[in-house]
Formats: sequence, C-alpha cells, structure tokens
Amino acid sequence: MGTLITAIIVVFVLGYLCIALESVLKVNKAAIALLMCVGCWTLFMVNPGGFLAEAGDNLMSTISELLKNHLGDTAETLFFLMGAMTIVEIVDANGGFNFVRDMLKTRNKRKLLWRMAFMTFILSAILDNLTTSIVMIMVLRKLVQERNDRLIYAAMVIIAANSGGAFSPIGDVTTIMLWIKGFITTGGVITEVFVPSLVSMVVPVFIMQYMLKGKLDKSQNIQEGEISPAVRHQRRTIFIFGVGGLIFVPIFRSLTSLPPFMGILLVLGLLWTITEIFHRKTSEEDTMGKRVTDLLTRIDMSTILFFLGILMAVACLEEVGVLTALGQQLDQASGGNHYLVTGVIGVLSSIVDNVPLVAGCMGMYELAPMGDMAVDGIFWQLLAYCAGVGGSMLIIGSAAGVVVMGLEKITFGWYLKRITWIVFVGYLAGMFSYWVMRSIIA
Repeated sequence: MGTLITAIIVVFVLGYLCIALESVLKVNKAAIALLMCVGCWTLFMVNPGGFLAEAGDNLMSTISELLKNHLGDTAETLFFLMGAMTIVEIVDANGGFNFVRDMLKTRNKRKLLWRMAFMTFILSAILDNLTTSIVMIMVLRKLVQERNDRLIYAAMVIIAANSGGAFSPIGDVTTIMLWIKGFITTGGVITEVFVPSLVSMVVPVFIMQYMLKGKLDKSQNIQEGEISPAVRHQRRTIFIFGVGGLIFVPIFRSLTSLPPFMGILLVLGLLWTITEIFHRKTSEEDTMGKRVTDLLTRIDMSTILFFLGILMAVACLEEVGVLTALGQQLDQASGGNHYLVTGVIGVLSSIVDNVPLVAGCMGMYELAPMGDMAVDGIFWQLLAYCAGVGGSMLIIGSAAGVVVMGLEKITFGWYLKRITWIVFVGYLAGMFSYWVMRSIIA
C-alpha cells in the first residue's frame, strides 16, 4: 500500500508542477488538472480494497458511492461558481456595476488601489471571497485598461477578498465549515479575527502601492454616455436584484437548510426572468449582449474544469489518508504549538485546497469544554484565519485566485515572483496581531 500511496502523491506533485509551469509548457492548466485527477483515481483503483477494507463484499458499491459523494460536493462548488459568474455577467452587461465603478473612480493609481482594497475586503465578508473577486474584476476592467497596472490591482483583489472572507462565518468555505460544525461562533470569529484579517490586507496593499506611479489616463476611465431614466431604472433594478440576491444566498441557506448553490440558482432564475421582461420589447440586435442566453457563452469553462480536476484529485489524497497523516505529523513536530501548526497549515493551503485540510483538522481534533481547543478557542480561530489568508500566497491557492487567474490570464510565475512574498509578510503580521490581542491585550 505504501508504494501505491507514493505513486498517487507523485502523480499529484507532477501535475501540480505542470500547472505551476503552465506559462513555460504552454499547456492549459485545466487539461493537466483533469489528467491529474484521473491518474490519482486510477491508481486508487489498483487496490481499492486496501483503502476501503471495511467495505467487504460491497467494495464496488462503496467505491461508486464514494465517487458520487465527492463529485456531489465538488458539483455544489462548481454550480455555485457558474451561477455566481453568470449573475455577475448579467449585472455587468446591463450596466449595473457602473454605480460601483463611479464610487471607486479616481485618476490617482494609489488611491484607486486603496479604495478597491477596502471595498473588496468588506464585500467578501458580506458575500463571499469568490463572488466578490468576480465582481471586482468586472469593475476593474471598466476602470483600468493598461495590462501591467491591472495585474497589480487583480492581485490585490485576491488578497483583499481572502482576508475579508477569513473573519466572516459566511465569507469563505472553510469558515462556513467551522461555523456550521460549531467550532466557531459568529460573534467570536468576527471580534477576534477581524483585526488580524485587516492587518493581513493592509500590509500588502501598503507595499504594493509603490508598484504604481502616476495617474491613469483620462481615456482609461470610460465615461458613460447619456441614458434615459427608464434605462437607469432598469440598471438599478438589475443591480439590486443581482448583488442583493447574492447577499440573500446565506440567508436562504439558513432559512431552508439547502446548500448555497440552490440559493444561487434561485437568484439566477429570478434575474434571468427580470432581464427577459425588460428586453422582450427590444430588438434582438439591441439586446444580444444583455440576454442571459448569450452571456452564458462567456463563462470560462476551462476554469470550471480546472476546479473540477483539482478538487477531485485532492479528494483522492484525502481518501488514501495523506492529508490526515500530514496533519498528525505537523502536530507531533510542533509539540502542540497552535501558532506553528495553523501557520504551516495556512502555507499548505496555498498549495493544496484548504477545504480538505480544514476538514482533516476537524476530524483529527475534538472540541474541548475549555481551553485552546474549545469553541472559539485559539486553535479554531487561527485555523479560520490561516486557511483563508494563507490561500493568497499562491494564485492557485484559493478559489478567488483561480477565478482571477482565469479572468485576467495571470501566470503562476508572475504572481510567485511579484506577490507571494508580499502576502507572506502580511500573513505573519496578521498572526502577530492575533498573538498580541490574545496574549497581551486580553
């Protein structure tokens, strides 16, 4: 079994390296991710009984259920992603984000960086870091046309979105997991993790502002022409139902207990209906760019397939016990130092998806009635912070990073060279601020 597990790890590592070297190999990362996924699971099937000894005579049935469960979990994320991307495209195509664009508009490059950073940080806590990243990139495209500058702003969006999602119970998948399972509470994670999350965003933005000089050309700030009151009303309505609907998704989940993608589909169906009503009396030529049937073709399916391959490959690592074993080794090597364990997990979350890492920690440790492992204890709050913020260190370390990578065609190498060290500095600064709050101020 040891040889088989090693082979699975080798396939995953080789696939990851090929994804990291996409700009050199000139092979789309989605293709590599799919090959990596199938390769890992094929090796798993060489001797599935060794991993599923408890299945007995029902081995094939157990394997089928196992794959369906993992695919179902992955599909929830993918449908949420596709729905959110489509909703944002609808709002953007109908001019709904002009309101946000006008709030941010300035010719000073550094002022724009700070304004976008704080708006992204706040929105990611209200919506989620994935949806917020999509929204802000759409707004960014309307404000900055120069490629090199836009890459810096896009990197900032990733950082601010992940930092903002880390202190909110609904801002990131990992915080949602910890919140639903009762490891953290809404009040606890907001009051204790807000300052570290803010620090982890402010420090990188302070450094990154020196990468930008001068002012934007007037031509880069696209001016909006005169529009009729009816059109303005339609844009406002689409914006309210689009962004308001995204805010309603976590509320819908709490009211119905249905998974988030069902709320997204509800909002998409409602927004689709509204736009059809608005444009039913308009010629097809005038509304082609605004109708949902046309906007669906703009969804980046390569990003969706990349996400599918990555999540399913990581699921294979989870099934063979690699992630759990890694967590146990970390705990032993650190001597129980929670800052060290969660800090390393945060770094690993930039390489391996943070969802199975956090899930492994939740299964490895149990809630204690009091102390660092109690509800809202140091370990669980640090885990929420580190798993969320740590994903910003590499561009493929978070859902927000993957989406921005696909939308803006940012290469892994560019981000690694220019941004990774900046994120790491902010990451450590945030952890230090948490230590000060817990050890000195408290």
